[in-house]
Amino acid sequence: MSMNDPLGDMLTRIRNAIGRRKPTVSTPASRLRARVLDVMKAEGYIRDYSQIDYGNGKSELEIQLKYFDGAPVIREIARVSKPGRRVYVSVKSIPQVANGLGVAILSTPKGVMADHQARELNVGGEVLCRIF
Repeated sequence: MSMNDPLGDMLTRIRNAIGRRKPTVSTPASRLRARVLDVMKAEGYIRDYSQIDYGNGKSELEIQLKYFDGAPVIREIARVSKPGRRVYVSVKSIPQVANGLGVAILSTPKGVMADHQARELNVGGEVLCRIF
């Protein structure tokens, strides 16, 4: 089965695992997914992630979800730019999520980064997802 939106699939797996209060969730590995998870880890939305190699080109990312007092740290996670409709923004129009409490993850010419980091580096790009 082919997958049209691998990043959207990973975000949905995370959303579903949080709904069931799972401690970990796994997803097929890719560089884009790993960079998005790097940003999520740096911003404190997940504990950690690790890559598990199965050989013959197959590998998975094992994501350790984060909870605080029994409640998930991630309240809302949503895909913004989709395969059918890409959303690009300039540095002046980078969105703020929940008045700056949340994070928008962007894919820029300087790499995948959080919205506040893109403003500091003065770069725009594609808005991949938003997390609160």
